[in-house]
Amino acid sequence: MDERTDLLTIGRLARRTGTSARTLRFWSNEGIIPSAGRTAGGYRLYDAACVARVELIRTLRELGFGLDDVRRVLDRRATVADVAEAHVAAIDTQIRALKMSRAVLSTVAKHRSTPEETALMNRLARLSAAERAQIVDEFKADVFGRLDIAPELRERIRELSIDLPEDPTPDQVDAWIELAELVQDPDFRVRLGKFLELNTPAPGREAPPGGTIWWARHVVNTVAQAREEGSEPGDPAAAELISTMFGDADLNAVLASLEAGIDAGAERYRGLVSRVQGRYGAPDATEELRWLDTALRIVIEGGTTSSPASRRTR
Repeated sequence: MDERTDLLTIGRLARRTGTSARTLRFWSNEGIIPSAGRTAGGYRLYDAACVARVELIRTLRELGFGLDDVRRVLDRRATVADVAEAHVAAIDTQIRALKMSRAVLSTVAKHRSTPEETALMNRLARLSAAERAQIVDEFKADVFGRLDIAPELRERIRELSIDLPEDPTPDQVDAWIELAELVQDPDFRVRLGKFLELNTPAPGREAPPGGTIWWARHVVNTVAQAREEGSEPGDPAAAELISTMFGDADLNAVLASLEAGIDAGAERYRGLVSRVQGRYGAPDATEELRWLDTALRIVIEGGTTSSPASRRTR
């Protein structure tokens, strides 16, 4: 074989292909680069076909194919397309896992979490879709199941989906972690249940006096505009605003409804659900609601607009 000038030593093959001799020797030992013969001294020799084979192997390896997959392609037991399709799915899974890890680590860094909190966040982030659905379903059954509401509203609540998409953003994962912790908190469930009882219209009855605060965004927008104009809760303009918004409603009932929502953290819950679902609509209105709470208290304690008669005298 020493007389064959078209054969390459492993060193020459390495220079021809740009692949290290060590790697070529390993591939040869694995049987995916068959030698075309040996020198008199027993060294392997390779022909021109090996050059093309090495180029293919290197390409497949750079794309992440394992040696078993490379061998299947070289032996024609699978096509490159077949193996590539499987690898695309595997890479997608790895990307999702990496994005999930990044989101958890970002949340840990942002909240300066303890090791125990980090472990909890990681567990919540990596729950399966079925496990996430179970958490949400248990929460809805506990909080909404006790409400006296119309059947069609109960059905809408039952069908409400609060879950991460297949490819969530870091912010969606962050929001899910916080939401999952929140809805599993028994105290939060009690507070939210009380809030909903005060604000959800029962079948055949009028809407509660305070329900308009939560179910109609114009109240929050009106308060936001008043704050932008520099109005303080104790100003006469604030009392006039309350008179305009709530008319002859029982302001004590309105206040009770409002404070139940603030105490429950209803705005926080709404915001987290929106972020998990990838919807970024109305901003958090907690500050507007606190302004309104103070204004209502001032009006009630001062008696300036506590009754229709007092409003008519102005």
